[in-house]
Amino acid sequence: MKGTLLRYRVMAYVVGVLLIVLICVGVPLKYLAADGGGPQELGEWITTYLGVTHGWLYMVFLVTAVLLARRARFPMGFTVLVLVLGTVPVLSFWGERKATHRARNPERTRT
Repeated sequence: MKGTLLRYRVMAYVVGVLLIVLICVGVPLKYLAADGGGPQELGEWITTYLGVTHGWLYMVFLVTAVLLARRARFPMGFTVLVLVLGTVPVLSFWGERKATHRARNPERTRT
């Protein structure tokens, strides 16, 4: 279980950080900077390449999250919540903490 949890946590942090950079840096630079300037070109690069990278890594995150959910026997609703939180900047970190807590302390979270 430790290996599955570690893989999930690494992917959650990588995807979360990439999403924050993409949304908070790349998109504003691309659309709010002066046309043809260096900042706009940087924003274009970030949204193009980092966006594609984030998309592929999000698919890996989904797989690792589902594997963790199956191994830790998360309820379906909680599993879906964790997967959806991976799409929201900053909330993905909160979802990772909740999933990690539930995986490490199954007796406290079961009713």
